[in-house]
Amino acid sequence: MEIQSKKLKQKSIANAARWRDADLYLMLVPMLVLIFLFSYKPLTGLVIAFKDYSPYKGILESEWAGLEYFREFFNSPFAWRTIRNTVTISLSMLLFSFPAPIVFALLLNEVRRDKFKKLVQTVSYIPHFISLVVVCSMVTNFLSPTTGIVNTILASLGMEPIYFLSNPQYFLPIYVIVNIWMTLGYNSIVYIAALTSISDDLYEAAKVDGANRFQQMLHVTLPGLLPTIMVMLLVQLGSILDVGYEMIILLYNPGIYEAADVINTYVYRTGLLEGRYDYATAIGLLNSVISFVFVIAANKFSKKMTETSLW
Repeated sequence: MEIQSKKLKQKSIANAARWRDADLYLMLVPMLVLIFLFSYKPLTGLVIAFKDYSPYKGILESEWAGLEYFREFFNSPFAWRTIRNTVTISLSMLLFSFPAPIVFALLLNEVRRDKFKKLVQTVSYIPHFISLVVVCSMVTNFLSPTTGIVNTILASLGMEPIYFLSNPQYFLPIYVIVNIWMTLGYNSIVYIAALTSISDDLYEAAKVDGANRFQQMLHVTLPGLLPTIMVMLLVQLGSILDVGYEMIILLYNPGIYEAADVINTYVYRTGLLEGRYDYATAIGLLNSVISFVFVIAANKFSKKMTETSLW
């Protein structure tokens, strides 16, 4: 009887706690509805990838096509070009753009003048809030072969003007540099926040052991940042094939398709411009499946090596 009464008491306490937080649960409802409508309900449209879709017949009435569009994509001359460019750009971003905010946060952490530190942080955040259209317009104007500031400087040095945005070999460096400039400060916020959670006692112990500033960063700061770095890396691996195509669309032209055309820009051209919704959906689905496999593999590797994972 005593055990049963304890259980009833615990149950009543749990029910009371639920009702006490009812207003908080109610506040979740609009967000859950939005997530359902814009994230889960559209997933039913993926069936288009396996159908000979006709807007007049609708999804249900359109005939099944099976894996026809997947085979068509791999047999097309654009398949390996888009895959190669997507992987190249993604790996370049992983190699250069991902470590940049980490290095920036570590350097900023070493600054001891608070006013200067806040000024640098504020200035570094600004590019993130500039419209991508404006940024691409700035890049186009700066790199113009006739009036651009870069070619003006080259001309003053006696060099010939360079058509940066018409030459495939310059596209990747331009894309990576502009992306780093836009995301450096904003992406460093997570790492700066993680740095504040590292105990000062660890630094004091390192000083007692004779560690200099660089050794403290190497043996105290970096290990403290490692869990955050791994989580952010896993998140980025989830979108490794989801290259920021908006910037590419705003910058590229047929002359640099060889280096700039990625899976998402190809999906944009075939789906929205050519109206081949079924074919574009098949390519997009393939892209998502590969990204999902990357996340699963990277999560297992991270859990095994560092005991840090997303789940």
